[in-house]
Formats: sequence, structure tokens, C-alpha cells
Amino acid sequence: MNTQGTARDTTSPRRAGGQWTVFPEWSPDLLKARVYERILLDIILCALPPGSRLDEQDLVRRYDAGLAGVREALGRLALEGLVVRRARAGTTVATLDLLEVRQAVDARRLIEPHCAALAASNAGAEDIARLRAAFAGSEAAVRDRDATALVRMDQHFHEAIARASRNITLARILIPLQHKAARFWVWSMGDDSESALLEEIARHRAVVDAIADRDPERARAAVLRTLGAFSDDANRAVNAPAEALAVARTARSF
Repeated sequence: MNTQGTARDTTSPRRAGGQWTVFPEWSPDLLKARVYERILLDIILCALPPGSRLDEQDLVRRYDAGLAGVREALGRLALEGLVVRRARAGTTVATLDLLEVRQAVDARRLIEPHCAALAASNAGAEDIARLRAAFAGSEAAVRDRDATALVRMDQHFHEAIARASRNITLARILIPLQHKAARFWVWSMGDDSESALLEEIARHRAVVDAIADRDPERARAAVLRTLGAFSDDANRAVNAPAEALAVARTARSF
């Protein structure tokens, strides 16, 4: 009897059409999901700056979307802590709270390595293909300092790890944590050299190799390496003088 195969079958979550979906109510095929992703990306990239007020009708025009879809997207972003909604005061983009970011990074260091280890046991061929495709074209994006492309790649990569874990509870926790941490990653990325960014991408690809090789412990360690430098940056930012951070924020460019 293949006990390993039996154990894997009994722990597999529900699938729909062969695709495992973390948020089935937010399928990428739905317009509201596409609106959500566009608003999310603009928040991460500071195209919608921290503290700015979000007028629903302006967002409808900006994203060529329906009012209902915009409202649902803002509701999801509010649950993730990326926007703040108050009665009669409207909706604003949440401030970039560096202490909260550090706490999010600490939580990711506990959860994401475990998700990667689970992925090494549970990922299917589609999961591994999705992970390998996440950073396709990254060298050109780094050369061109294309922050939008790099952020999108990073988001797709970490979401793919969450999916491949086949643990829907952990995935629902991890994905919003990644969104919150990504805001700081963009803020800190302006100082990174081209070689540093390429090394970071190589560390992410090492995670995929470990998952593809079905090596849980190597996958766990590889994820910790991708989070290590990020954690150091977050700790330095939290402990830096407020005046220095204010100057640094205004100097960021890609």
C-alpha cells in the first residue's frame, strides 16, 4: 500500500474544475476581482498614496468599472487593512505603519516557510508551472526599473506558494500579509542595485527548485532566505529617526 499517496489524498482540499481557489468568491474571471487587483497594485506602488481619500465615483472612472465592483473591492481592501472606511468620512488609503509592517513580516516568517514545505509535498504540475512563470521576464523588468512589473511578479509568486500549500486556512492568512508587506518592499526597493534585485529574484527561484524537487526542508529554508533581508530592512526602518524616513520617502524613484 502507498501510504504516502493515501495521506496526500485525504488532506487535499476541495477543488473546482481542477483548480484550487483560495478565494472562490474572488475568481480572477470576475470583474470585481480585476478591479480589486488594480486598486491593490496602485496602493502598493503609491499611485494611490497613504492617507489619500478614495472617492468611489473617481475610482469608477479611473478603472472603468461599476460602482458595485468598486465598493466590493474597497470592502476587501478594508478587511486586509489597506484602506480605512469610516461612516460619513469616506475611504482613505491606510498609512504605511512601519511597526505594523514589521509585525506582518514576523508573521510571514512563521507561516510562509511552512506553506512552502507543504507545497513541496502537495504542489501539482500546474502549481509548479505557475511558480516558474511568476518571474518570467524579470531581468528586463529589473533593467528597466519597472516597479509595476516587479510588484506584480512578486505578488503572483507568493500567492502561488499559498495556493500550492493546499492549506486554505494558511493561504487566506498569508496572502493579505504579503499585500501589506509589499507596500514596504516598494518603498525600500529604490535603494537596491540591479545586482541586488537580480540576487533577490534568484533566491525566489531557489524556492521553486526546492518545491519542484519535493524537498520540504530545503523549501522552508529557501523561503526564510527570501524573507531575511526584507526583515532586516523593516527592522532598520522601524528604528530609524522619523526625519530620516521622511527624507527617504521623498527620494524614492524607480
